[in-house]
Amino acid sequence: MLDLDGVRENVNIVIDNGYIIAVGDDTQGEEIDCSEFVVTPGFVNAHTHLGMIFLRGYYDDSNLHIWLSKMWEEERKALRETFRLSTEIGILEMMSYGITGFVDMYFNPEDVAEFSELYGIRAAAGMTFLNSINDPNQVERVQRSLKKSKFFIPIINVHSIYSTDEKTIILAKELAEELKTWIHIHLSETRKEIYDTKRKLGLFPVEYINKLGLTPYLHAVHLGWVSSWELEILKASRSTAHCPTSNMKLATAGAFPFYEAKELGINVTIGTDGPASNNSLDIIREMKEAVLLQRHSYWDTRIKALDVFTAATLNGYKLLGVKGGKIKPGYVADLALFDKYSLRPLAKDRLLSNIVYLSTGDYIKKTILNGKIYDKKELTQKIRTIYDRLESLMEKA
Repeated sequence: MLDLDGVRENVNIVIDNGYIIAVGDDTQGEEIDCSEFVVTPGFVNAHTHLGMIFLRGYYDDSNLHIWLSKMWEEERKALRETFRLSTEIGILEMMSYGITGFVDMYFNPEDVAEFSELYGIRAAAGMTFLNSINDPNQVERVQRSLKKSKFFIPIINVHSIYSTDEKTIILAKELAEELKTWIHIHLSETRKEIYDTKRKLGLFPVEYINKLGLTPYLHAVHLGWVSSWELEILKASRSTAHCPTSNMKLATAGAFPFYEAKELGINVTIGTDGPASNNSLDIIREMKEAVLLQRHSYWDTRIKALDVFTAATLNGYKLLGVKGGKIKPGYVADLALFDKYSLRPLAKDRLLSNIVYLSTGDYIKKTILNGKIYDKKELTQKIRTIYDRLESLMEKA
């Protein structure tokens, strides 16, 4: 097994009622042989848009703002059931990649809540404030109807400062304050965004958000174009998320300040972004991309495999407010099981490196959510069945 405390061999992980209760020689209860696997904590996808599965592969090879306009056109026409089926497929795909928790921004948080309880995957989601598509009053009504449960956390989603007016952003902040939750937002993603914001408002995006009082509630995604003084502001935020593949694919340029944020004590997490902008939901692959993009952008090797592994496990659970991301007593029993024969050579000093730089989500054969085991083959078959329904629905639209 591998977690942030290192590598241990030939140990038993004892699980009871969704929690790890012992790690070592204890053999109480039913035994399941995992000798063919390397076990790690489950991974958290800290930013995605699962309902966009139906748009995967559509209008690729465009820059962000052109791409967004095309996505919004299709989303206005889409059926509610299309979002629902897409969301379930996305959850099952993530489970097959060892993802045990996620943060979602889309238009059907009720479905996310339902499926998170059904499968035992930890989810944070909310209705999305996006003025060109959603009436803010309707978003507020939906948001107030969402209830926290064992696996679901209602959060406030604000698409961005360029798609949401100031009155709506203030409403989002007031809701977060009243409902005691946090705000998930795309921020400082492109050079166009920061130039437009500075020209119109006289402030950079993080400065503007801070002026409106959102910083303490903030889970800020992308941050490819931020200044050093804006990072100082973000020390007071809840968290940040780096989505390297999506940033490269949509040509947003800039560079997420991973090292600087980490050194300032800012919680750094990793997300795949959506299945229409990445187009994968493979968080394992995303860890490698994060390291490579940092090294390409900064010309140094300060960000290591351990940094991205931490961001995708422990830091993701910090964001969710759940005691997870380690394999030790008292932590939730959310685990990923890698095929150990695909990670050879299995030298202790190479295991972390092989997981981050060699493996993908395809190397994961089983995922444990709250103590329940899911087999990759069974998940794949279920995905195929739901895809048949989704594609049939899309053909009729």
